[in-house]
Amino acid sequence: MDDAPPNLAKLVAHRETETENERNEYMYRQTVTIDELDDHGGARGNYREIRDIIFSPQHERTEEPIGKPLNGLKALIMTEEDFRDIRDIQPLVLTEDRLWNYETKFRGEESMDDVDCWVLQVRPRQILAGQRFFDGTIWVDKKAYNIVRMEGQAVPQIRTTKTENLFPRFTTIRKPVDGKHWFPIYTYADDTLQFRAGPQRERLRIQYSNYKRFGSESTFIVK
Repeated sequence: MDDAPPNLAKLVAHRETETENERNEYMYRQTVTIDELDDHGGARGNYREIRDIIFSPQHERTEEPIGKPLNGLKALIMTEEDFRDIRDIQPLVLTEDRLWNYETKFRGEESMDDVDCWVLQVRPRQILAGQRFFDGTIWVDKKAYNIVRMEGQAVPQIRTTKTENLFPRFTTIRKPVDGKHWFPIYTYADDTLQFRAGPQRERLRIQYSNYKRFGSESTFIVK
């Protein structure tokens, strides 16, 4: 077993900062599909939306809807927190300015998606009212400290005396775009949410596609 660098989390955060700066030079398409499943795995409701994500020269994010969302959900309701997680948590970029929010623990090494990786457990140090964080595991390639995969959950689950807002465990996969930085290409979840009214199975898929650098006439293909 190789020895991991003692400052592994800081090396990852530094690389993630470079990755975020690079990703802010791209536009891409984000396709979200959510299926409600019955006890037998059959679809009984769904939600679908497509947005083009564009960053200004000042790196301000703009989301342009492609058509209208198709909302046929029967039991689930898309909340502000759901959209916030889609934007900020599921494609999480663990940059230097976010690292202080998290505790990290080294969990060994593993080959993931044919890449030799370090494994880090990541969890929030503290959660204040209104905050959203990632709680889970990340796989980091040993050579350049790119995040290859992440598995976990957006936290906290929100429960009050009158309402419940629950969130599935998910996996986000990254691939190198144009042979350089590793960008999110796919998020998926298949989890059963334990509501007081009864369990509800949810299947979530998010595709991040058509990465295209500003000023380029060609679309970069994920390799």
